[in-house]
Amino acid sequence: MTRFLAGVAILGVLILLLAAIGWGPKPAFGQDRTGALFQTGMDALNAAHATADREARDGKLDEAIAAFRAILVDRPELVRVRLELARAFFMKEEDALARRHFEQVLAGDVPPAVAVNIVRFLRTMRARRRWEANFGMAVAPDSNLNTASGSRTIFLDTPFGRLPFIRQGDIAPKSGLGLSVWGRGEYQYPLSQTLRLRSGANASIREYKGGDFDRHSVSAHLGPRRLIDARTEVSLLATVERQWTAGRPETDRFGLRLEGEHRLTPRLAMFGRASAARRNCRDCDWLDGPVGDVMLGASWAALPILRVGGNAGWNWTRANAEHWRSHGPRAGLGATLALPAGFTLGLRVSEQRIEYQGRGFAHRTLDRRPRRDRTRTLSVSVHNRAVTMFGFSPRVSLVREERETNAQALDYERNRGELSFVRQF
Repeated sequence: MTRFLAGVAILGVLILLLAAIGWGPKPAFGQDRTGALFQTGMDALNAAHATADREARDGKLDEAIAAFRAILVDRPELVRVRLELARAFFMKEEDALARRHFEQVLAGDVPPAVAVNIVRFLRTMRARRRWEANFGMAVAPDSNLNTASGSRTIFLDTPFGRLPFIRQGDIAPKSGLGLSVWGRGEYQYPLSQTLRLRSGANASIREYKGGDFDRHSVSAHLGPRRLIDARTEVSLLATVERQWTAGRPETDRFGLRLEGEHRLTPRLAMFGRASAARRNCRDCDWLDGPVGDVMLGASWAALPILRVGGNAGWNWTRANAEHWRSHGPRAGLGATLALPAGFTLGLRVSEQRIEYQGRGFAHRTLDRRPRRDRTRTLSVSVHNRAVTMFGFSPRVSLVREERETNAQALDYERNRGELSFVRQF
């Protein structure tokens, strides 16, 4: 716990130092290279407005995006430049990127008339949303693939009292270098002005040498999305999922998920989810049974260069075996900060608690009480907006995970890393 909090404190100090260094006095906007780039971007954006040919129009928009992006690499606080970048993304119908930048513009000091226009843009994008897709891949080292504690001695109650026993076999934490690939896609078919039919799928693959710790999953969803009013929407989705472990099918899930979003302001959005599913485990029928969760979260564009988000929720399972029935809360808080010199820094902290039912030998708790777990995670990521390959930037992520539990030999420490690629801006 001490190391966890120390890591958070050190990172907070680092953010403040970098901010202090990067946000010192700067040349006025409009001088030298910045002014020339801005004019280049505006000329290209105006030319795109006047061009009917789609291919030529997209070419001009790409030119404008490149110019505005080059400015924001060093000057992420320039609200006017970010506004024009958002407009360029809007015209190119890259709505996810346009939405994010419009929200960050609203976090700055903009005239009321500009704010009204941005809200109109946001509503237009919300209504016209059809396709969504993303894809990623990463090299993923892991210090503890098997989440092992490495402790060899455990204590068991016998007719002769509580005695120590030595665990046999290879129980040490195993490290490895893996490859992770993931992707998702969704299409929304319009049924009426306020009703859409959502259909989508997700897939992820994580593989390590030897295959013993490989994890694959595929899921799909289908259901209606209702636009209740200009700021509120709700979806009810039927879901199905299959997971593989070490190349073998392990778990199937079938269920329903209710999702909703409400914008309190153009900069602040609340979202929620509630799900319930039936879990079927291939070779572990004691884990079969209903599972579910509820979650409420928020995303806030605090400043043109700072976005903050958080969530809190509750998970539960009703497994066949009493010892594996569990419930507990979870919460997380994160932020991303755009710094000068092109760097973007991300930080997230989260905690999950799980309380199991049943007593006795199943979880080997020394206090003879039901098993209780507390898992804390700290993740830090950094990428540079100036370094791109086909529109993507390499991102380095480090994750520290610790589990404390009253069950013997089930606590662990785990360090993970990822070298991944993220969509530029």
